[in-house]
Amino acid sequence: MAFTPLMNISELRQASLEILALTDPQSKVSDLNQLFDQYHANQVSLNVDALIDASAICIPGRPIKPELVPPLEVPKRAMNTDQGRASLLHSLAHIEFNAMNLALDAIWRFQGMPKAYYEDWLKVAKEEAFHFSLLDGYLKQLGYTYGDFLAHNSLWEMVERTTDAVIARMALVPRTMEARGLDAVPMIRNRFQQIKDVRAVEILEIILQDEIGHVLIGNKWFNFLCEQEGLSAISSYKELARKYRAPILKGPFNLEGRRQAGFTSEELSLLGAD
Repeated sequence: MAFTPLMNISELRQASLEILALTDPQSKVSDLNQLFDQYHANQVSLNVDALIDASAICIPGRPIKPELVPPLEVPKRAMNTDQGRASLLHSLAHIEFNAMNLALDAIWRFQGMPKAYYEDWLKVAKEEAFHFSLLDGYLKQLGYTYGDFLAHNSLWEMVERTTDAVIARMALVPRTMEARGLDAVPMIRNRFQQIKDVRAVEILEIILQDEIGHVLIGNKWFNFLCEQEGLSAISSYKELARKYRAPILKGPFNLEGRRQAGFTSEELSLLGAD
């Protein structure tokens, strides 16, 4: 069902939960875009202190396909076949679909944050929806659609692990899981450049620039929470990564992209930067 005033959802966090629960990707994208527009037209309020009950709602909403399997069971994606290239684009579309969901989850789940926090994640959600639409649209041009290939669920699994603390969510989803995209996307873009797939390169350039901003938002709010609690960002990150079993970061790293996304020189040095 499309999001309309008839649904009687006039509050941003509750509306984000309802959209998160939608299973049809196109409805999710459409309703999210409408929510963004309505919020910025002052037609939707924001209650930062509301404790929202999601016990009767199944989240995240997603279609029956793609079938989710462990990461090692996802086939290798060869660039020398049309199907292999489509499979790689499909994996990116799946990441963007999950990223849209995680941004919606960050809005509804965590109460008591500043107004700007919710507005930042609403912006992220809208941009992730746009990325998904670009990739899904290009897949359709190639004769495929979202759901045609196997996928894994690693990104959302980290979202689920960090439901109890907003500082853990900010540390380990945008600035860990999504930051890995800053490292991977340039290499994927270069592979499509080599085969002269101009449209794929254009889409990946858009995604890379926007994702720098998304990781920057994660850094912004992680550092805000550390300062609020009088914590060291570096030692707190190490402790949260251990506690919530974050993946070990492996290079090569896009150091310039990470720098633009708000990582400090000290943090980058721990990755092996000079």
